[in-house]
Amino acid sequence: GEVPNLFNAEDKVTILELCTSVATAAGRKGHAEIFAFFIEQCRRYLHIVLALSPVGEAFRRRVRMFPAIVNCCTIDWFMEWPE
Repeated sequence: GEVPNLFNAEDKVTILELCTSVATAAGRKGHAEIFAFFIEQCRRYLHIVLALSPVGEAFRRRVRMFPAIVNCCTIDWFMEWPE
């Protein structure tokens, strides 16, 4: 989903200015369609790497607070799980 009020008015104007030519080439017109194009591009191409240590209570607390860390992510273990 989208985070409400993530961008202030100045940021939205900048995004619209930078994306207008590309969005227009893709057949998008109007502020709402251009901003929707920007969101689609972010969803398609933005990848985030989140590195957390599995040692200690902090990791367990974060997983309980944000279950999507485990449920909606690909987890790669690069070392043995500590005991």
